[in-house]
Amino acid sequence: MSNKTTWYNIKNIDTLDTPALVIDRNAVKRNIEKLVSSIDEVSRLRPHIKTHKTKEVTKLLQSAGIQKFKCATIAEMELLATCGVKDVLWAYQPVGVKLLRLIETIQQFPETHFSCLVDSLIVANEMSKIATEKNVVLSLYIDLNVGMNRTGILPENAFDLIQLLQKLPALKIEGLHIYDGHIHDADIEIRKQKCDNYFPSVENLVEKLITIGIENLNIVAGGTPTFPIHAQRKTIECSPGTFVFWDKGYQNLFQEQDFETAALVISRVISLPDKDKICLDLGHKSIAAENPLDRRVFFLNAPTVTFIGQSEEHLVLGVPENHDYKIGDIFYGLPIHICPTVALHERAYIVEDEELTGKEWKIIARDRKISI
Repeated sequence: MSNKTTWYNIKNIDTLDTPALVIDRNAVKRNIEKLVSSIDEVSRLRPHIKTHKTKEVTKLLQSAGIQKFKCATIAEMELLATCGVKDVLWAYQPVGVKLLRLIETIQQFPETHFSCLVDSLIVANEMSKIATEKNVVLSLYIDLNVGMNRTGILPENAFDLIQLLQKLPALKIEGLHIYDGHIHDADIEIRKQKCDNYFPSVENLVEKLITIGIENLNIVAGGTPTFPIHAQRKTIECSPGTFVFWDKGYQNLFQEQDFETAALVISRVISLPDKDKICLDLGHKSIAAENPLDRRVFFLNAPTVTFIGQSEEHLVLGVPENHDYKIGDIFYGLPIHICPTVALHERAYIVEDEELTGKEWKIIARDRKISI
């Protein structure tokens, strides 16, 4: 599935029930190779698995020499641990039952080093209390808010929090976490300027921490949009995620990152309700629906259709009155946003050399719970 070619020549596509998520395994491998070649040291890569949520892609990443990972849910933590990953950062602050599940995960997988985020002294106090009771030590990354205003503490306020955390038992400060998902300008120079505008506040925090003896903290920064910028900072771990599959949204926006679109959603025409309308079996349950209707999917083999309506199982498209579409025709859909689209599917069907192989990759971590 290359950005530069049409990827709708699956020879045995008639054997596939739709709607279905299909993945080109070789394109995924090439994307991983491209990522590794885009940074000076593979040890500085900590990819996020929120996009793929599979054992198979995790194993491909491990085969490329990647040893550290980032995730968003406890199920993703468990998936990584079952793959034998040695270092897992859960990019979340555990509140309520999640804290107990985190500790259970740590106890169940002693060969994996787990860490999580914190930005609140209230949460940290509870973490210290429970960890002490359970006889574990929790490794923490301070979640810094550098402008996304979703979670985290401002870098200028983090010094006082870290000093207080130092006094709490059963907690170990391991690093700083920065997610700059608000920076997604198409122009990479604008992205770079915005990163460079906030990064001195992080550097100032690091220097201030050194004065009180807190040194050698890991810094994990960015996602896919800012990966090319943070990859140039020699002491930063980078955590892109979307690169493994890519999608139409990132393909349009971040053209300096020449990853391949490695995942498609296949659908069929199931009805011809009017002379200028067709209906596909591609509803909300099969393609991410958080964007406006005309920005959910791009059809590689029907780029000029218009979008009329969508419901749970159906997508109605506008076409010219003299169209020649027939019931059963295949549509090759490139998702605008691949990450939530993957989470809608139980499994992906694997393609190699333009043929469905009969292999399936289970999207195991689409569930919030595997066993813990």
